[in-house]
Amino acid sequence: METTIGPPPNVGGRVVRLNTSPDIPIYIYATVFASFCVITGLIWDICWHMSIGRDGLLSPPHLVIYLGAVVAGLFSGFEILRKTFWGKDLEKAASVKIWGFFYSSLGSLFCVWGALAMLTSAPFDDWWHNTYGLDVTILSPPHTVLILGIIGIQFGAMISVIAVKNQLKLRSAQFVDKKKALDKTLFWLFALSAGFLLTIWYTLLSEELGRMRMHRSSLYIFSSAAFPILLMAVGKAVRQKWAITAATGVYTSLMLLTLWIIPLFPAEPKLGPILNHIDHYQGFQFPLLLIIPAIAIDFLRHRYGYMNDWKLAVILGTAFLLVFFFFQWFLGSFLMESPYARNWFFGSHYWYFGNSPDWEYRYKFGPWMVETTPELLKGLGIALIASLISTRIGLAWGNWMHKIQR
Repeated sequence: METTIGPPPNVGGRVVRLNTSPDIPIYIYATVFASFCVITGLIWDICWHMSIGRDGLLSPPHLVIYLGAVVAGLFSGFEILRKTFWGKDLEKAASVKIWGFFYSSLGSLFCVWGALAMLTSAPFDDWWHNTYGLDVTILSPPHTVLILGIIGIQFGAMISVIAVKNQLKLRSAQFVDKKKALDKTLFWLFALSAGFLLTIWYTLLSEELGRMRMHRSSLYIFSSAAFPILLMAVGKAVRQKWAITAATGVYTSLMLLTLWIIPLFPAEPKLGPILNHIDHYQGFQFPLLLIIPAIAIDFLRHRYGYMNDWKLAVILGTAFLLVFFFFQWFLGSFLMESPYARNWFFGSHYWYFGNSPDWEYRYKFGPWMVETTPELLKGLGIALIASLISTRIGLAWGNWMHKIQR
């Protein structure tokens, strides 16, 4: 596969002007919509397992997930075929060439492969359940294939928006007013796609990030390793002042809306043993307070943006951990112990139907949920190292994405 993501090539002595039309291609909207469908369907599916138990191949949450895969696959696949068979020579020269024949944008390529992986996982997941029963972990083999496909679609949506956004810089001055409006629209499409990717990132690790772990250093180690890499890449990719805040705002909004809306609908367990008798869906989880360190990081990266990435990584990585730890620790105490958190807004009262509602440690930290001060400090030291490494990789990744024009 021949791939170029940097400056546009010369064809016949002329510089290729990528996507010279002053409009956003329809497949960009379609891939962002597909990204929304798959993460919303996945959260609904988790709530289904918490509230009902076993699901079928064509359960409503699965259909929403499949809809996202089909939309991403069809629109991106059509875009590849259009460029290959009906695209102009200049348009083909500005594309990624696959197998010596097909022409595609980099984002469309990720979306097609992601859609194929997701649709392949569906019968695999059905066979797995029929053979082994209910999953005991989110990352079962078929779910791993599904999540990799979802990440492919969401990453494809994100870099498709980046490519079109970068192509705006090459357009002539006659479109200057429309370019400003399109740039704003593309920024929010990017924020949506990045926020959806951040949500699947969180969902992937959610078993290690629940309220019962918020007073253990392991939560901060996982968070420091997983989140800065994506957050810094988002900030570097588009160079907008509040890009990271916008992406975490999308993540926070999506998590809150699903937490508030899904439990409005009736649901009853259909798999024993039933220890917690419920009649409505149980919500997922209250979002991590990633938006607070995001605000701090956006401020700092513009305050110290003149520094090289190595120095910037130290400042931003340290700031992420300090701010996140301070606010998340106190939120953990509130969610775990306060009766004011046991309501529709915070959702700490939602409970899996297979667990006893009278468990002693449902609303208080058990001895294994906390650490001694030396253990906590040691863990936070590891978290700091993880945050610095993750931040530096994220800055490099963002520099790469910032150059994508195909």
